[in-house]
Amino acid sequence: MKNTLKLIATLLLLALSLNGCLWEDEKRESITKGWSPKTFFNQAKEEASAGSINKAIGLYEQLQAAYPGSKYAIQAKLEVAYALYKSGDYDEAILRLNDYIKLFPEHFSTPYAYYLRGVISESKSRSILDGIMTDNAQRDIDSVRDSFNYYMALIEKFPKTEYAEEAKTRLIILRNILARHELFVAIYYTKRKANIAAINRTKFIIEKYPNTPSVPAALHLMAYNYDRIDMQTLAKDTRRVLIKSYPTYTPHYTLDD
Repeated sequence: MKNTLKLIATLLLLALSLNGCLWEDEKRESITKGWSPKTFFNQAKEEASAGSINKAIGLYEQLQAAYPGSKYAIQAKLEVAYALYKSGDYDEAILRLNDYIKLFPEHFSTPYAYYLRGVISESKSRSILDGIMTDNAQRDIDSVRDSFNYYMALIEKFPKTEYAEEAKTRLIILRNILARHELFVAIYYTKRKANIAAINRTKFIIEKYPNTPSVPAALHLMAYNYDRIDMQTLAKDTRRVLIKSYPTYTPHYTLDD
């Protein structure tokens, strides 16, 4: 009798297990459409290339749900972040990259995730009119600072990668933007006769961002503000440094409102 009951129980458990497996297979089939991970990935890439960003993201998400441990699913996480970036959803793209870096801190694709964060943050600060009518150094530069820090993190974590080399080039550009921003602030203070504040800003440029194109302008503006507060000796000393270090400098800014 006991053996019979054990057999019945075993058969019931086996039946439930088989039903569960069949249900899981049906569920997987509904998600995968019968596609392999590679097929999913290629289809998503095609949609992205065709400009169907939302469809591409949907396919990448399905790929991750259906084959979470595959190499294609891991790469899909980066592809989603890039697709979000191209669609202008910068903040969500950076969040996805942050998650990727936490999940795969040493993966061979992780340096790219670091690099892409920097690129996206740079894009947040840009306008199509920059270089024609506007200057991104005159806007809120939090995203520029974020980008600078992202590139620095990449260089520190993966110094020997191609992305680190590119980041070093981008850092030069970003330092120039940050220095130029401080110069615009110093000019603003000067126009409002906040001369001490303006002098402090020009000192900050010289100390924090040496060798940037904003340094000679900062020296010129510093001397001007020393004149305004009747500190003639400091004004002369500053102009002496300016002439010696930048003999061909010509002011390119104006203090007219």
